[in-house]
Amino acid sequence: MNQLDRLENKSIYILREAYSQFKSLCMLWSIGKDSTVMLWLARKAFFGHVPFPLVHIDTAYKIPEMIEYRDKLALELNIDMIYGKNRKALENKQTFPDGNATHLECCKALKTDALVNTINSTWPRFRLNHKTGKYETDKNPEPYTGVIVGLRADEEGSRSKERYFSARDKKSEWDIADQPPEFWNQFKTDFAPGTHVRVHPLLDWSELNVWEYIGRENIPMVSLYFNQGDGTRYRSLGCWPCTKPIQSNSRTAEDIIGELGSGKLTSIAERAGRDQDKEDGGGLEELRKGGYM
Repeated sequence: MNQLDRLENKSIYILREAYSQFKSLCMLWSIGKDSTVMLWLARKAFFGHVPFPLVHIDTAYKIPEMIEYRDKLALELNIDMIYGKNRKALENKQTFPDGNATHLECCKALKTDALVNTINSTWPRFRLNHKTGKYETDKNPEPYTGVIVGLRADEEGSRSKERYFSARDKKSEWDIADQPPEFWNQFKTDFAPGTHVRVHPLLDWSELNVWEYIGRENIPMVSLYFNQGDGTRYRSLGCWPCTKPIQSNSRTAEDIIGELGSGKLTSIAERAGRDQDKEDGGGLEELRKGGYM
């Protein structure tokens, strides 16, 4: 069994364990490479069916192609698709693109606050109607107590402090110092009532592993990850005002695997194109303590 098979098997085990242990479960789908690989793993884990809803936090500033890809794939794969957003912040123009917030303040409002209130069902959620292809107000008010997230430990410093099963309090706040040990594939899943749990099936995957899996499984990806002829591509996807592409001629998953293996990107952080990471050295960790992905 090679490394990719071992990673796949462990992730599938984590997904099945989460499904068996948590009554109200959802999976976050950012439309990026990691969470799309996680979607593929979930389909493998449950024999082509994803038995829990996928939740996307729509900031209203995602690159339009990302939303088109989300809805197209959700309809093709018959996914129970839900999105949430911070409508009040958008209506009041309390955002970075409107000039009324810093990058971090904007992320907190449009991502962290929207995520926490969508999960808790304190704000409206919108569910895809597969018959009409349109989104309607979700009539199920039940909070999600378990949330599957496609983060990786090597992507960014604060993520390396996570566990496969990572506890949050009722407000989705994260106490980094109070996380259960995980030894020899022994995972704590019996949390106290009211605990909100984030589940991380891709925790030990690397960026290269993700692209190797995309190539091996021929997973359809949003084309923003590939050079379309202008010598650039996105390495990490976010909101269009705050996310920059990198110089790259990679047009396929195989090209990206070669690019990563060459060492060309070794000294460049994967999220170097994400402006919110640059605004404050500890900003992303602070955002994540409050519930950010």
